[in-house]
Amino acid sequence: MIELRTAREADHPEIVSAIQRWWSDSRSPEAARELSLLVPRLFLQHFSSTSFIAEQGGRMAGFLIGFGSADRPAEAYIHFVGVDPELRRSGLARRLYGEFFAAAARSGRTRVHCITSPANTGSIAFHRSMGFQLSPGDAEIDGIPVHRDYDGLGHDRVCFVRDIDPAAFR
Repeated sequence: MIELRTAREADHPEIVSAIQRWWSDSRSPEAARELSLLVPRLFLQHFSSTSFIAEQGGRMAGFLIGFGSADRPAEAYIHFVGVDPELRRSGLARRLYGEFFAAAARSGRTRVHCITSPANTGSIAFHRSMGFQLSPGDAEIDGIPVHRDYDGLGHDRVCFVRDIDPAAFR
């Protein structure tokens, strides 16, 4: 059985290790290490109540790092999600997203944002299946709107948004 709980700062080393292991099937070890830099400890120091850990048999099975916007009180953001490759397609990512939606709704948030790379077709399909809409971009790749240089020169992103109804999570 997989249990979900809120994240703790002490989870940081295990999350970093998981990113480096779980993405080694699609990236070089150096690229997987670089990817793990996207989840610095500060996320768990300041956003642990809106970030979640999935555990199975005493080990991490997945995680979601997210937060409510400080500047846009109606909005929340999912920053990084990982699921053990052995558990992909098990519904675990959906559970993690559902837990985040509920936490966001409890704090009065009505909209959730997230991004991915245009090359990550699996992520694009997943987010669409979760009810996210594609935000219009300034370019298009294979029919998908893309925001060129979103995260710096050459770092294009696909942006998603999904409305949530706080009443649905009471």
